[in-house]
Amino acid sequence: MDNNEKKKPNQERVAILRSLPLEIKSQITGEEAQAFMYDEELPESLLEKLKDYME
Repeated sequence: MDNNEKKKPNQERVAILRSLPLEIKSQITGEEAQAFMYDEELPESLLEKLKDYME
């Protein structure tokens, strides 16, 4: 059992991912989405994809 099976995803971050435009969502890998939802260190690739949506 890995760490994320015990930990619940951050619901606010799940909602953010769901609200992204489809063209952005389709570029995000499962690994990137998991890091985002579980408050892990974000991969540089994900930061680049989200740069126009981050404050």
